[in-house]
Amino acid sequence: MRFHARLLPVAGAACLLAQAAFAQFLYTLPTITTLASTVPANGDQNPYGVAVVPVTQGTLTAGNVLVSNFNNAANQQGTGTTIVQITPGGTQTLFAQINPMLPGCPGGVGLTTALVALRSGFVIVGSTPTTDGTSATLGPGCLIILNSSGAVVGTISGNGINGPWDMSALDMGTGAVLFVSNVLNGTVAGNGRQVNMGTVLRIVLSIPMGGIPMPTSFQVVASGLGEKTDPNALVIGPTGSALGADGSTLYVSDTLNNRIVAIPNAVTRTTDFGPGLIVAIDRNLNQPLGMTLAPNGNILTVNNGDGFMVETMPDGRQVATRYVDVSMTDFGAGTLFGLALRPGGTGVYYVDDGNNTLNLLH
Repeated sequence: MRFHARLLPVAGAACLLAQAAFAQFLYTLPTITTLASTVPANGDQNPYGVAVVPVTQGTLTAGNVLVSNFNNAANQQGTGTTIVQITPGGTQTLFAQINPMLPGCPGGVGLTTALVALRSGFVIVGSTPTTDGTSATLGPGCLIILNSSGAVVGTISGNGINGPWDMSALDMGTGAVLFVSNVLNGTVAGNGRQVNMGTVLRIVLSIPMGGIPMPTSFQVVASGLGEKTDPNALVIGPTGSALGADGSTLYVSDTLNNRIVAIPNAVTRTTDFGPGLIVAIDRNLNQPLGMTLAPNGNILTVNNGDGFMVETMPDGRQVATRYVDVSMTDFGAGTLFGLALRPGGTGVYYVDDGNNTLNLLH
């Protein structure tokens, strides 16, 4: 088969160049700054979740960054119990240390990339726990609700929550819609083989004035996503998600199938959309993990297989890549997880578990 190129008129070419320049948010961020260690006094490590604090309340300060730790001081996966708070200037303090035997969380506590901070002052974090750091002891876990002082005030479990791995939120103040990716549906039984049973669960929360967030509905909006146990990562499965600029389409990192998929009408749909519509696959994607939305509406993901951050347009064009691994460990493989947009859209916060740091691309 022979392909023929067509020259564009000068004006048309200039227009496309202008659109491409607008599209490439990552190329407007030339600097990487390591802000702080994410290791608290108890030695927890392996930072996973990243969330920017939206309000000043309790011990939370607006603009600070929360980071959840997945491993304990002995580096056992699925046993981390701490969330640290880091200022934009790099000062780290402990926000929460959760009882590893927390009632209401099946299997214990191992804090994942699933981390959101809400305008109501509550923080919600996912737990996919083990007792010894191996997949043989994985528990289904839960979502843990903390108040603005870091105290646990509730848990959400069952109802489709099974290995909550990552989470995004539509925050409406007196309510919120959570999108939780789950990685333990048939995974352990697969014994290291990939099974396409990962899900994204939508949870609608009511947040009464002076009260604790309460779930009012649960709906699987996506299923059939790849997942498997892994000796290095414990488990790999659908990770990041972000609500698109249209406020309706949910983008999801289908990590093992090396693609970004879209779930239309994710906020309101009443049916499971299966594995979603493919937005982008392969090329610069290398097992995409954490996800956030850039100010221009493009999708930012970080790769599990190397140290790159990738920018993808909603139409699937991959318009920019940046190598952002600061630990230089195994060429970035497996070091990047959660990321979040800096307030004002002037940078991207992300964690690097190769050296347990929070970093800013700006």
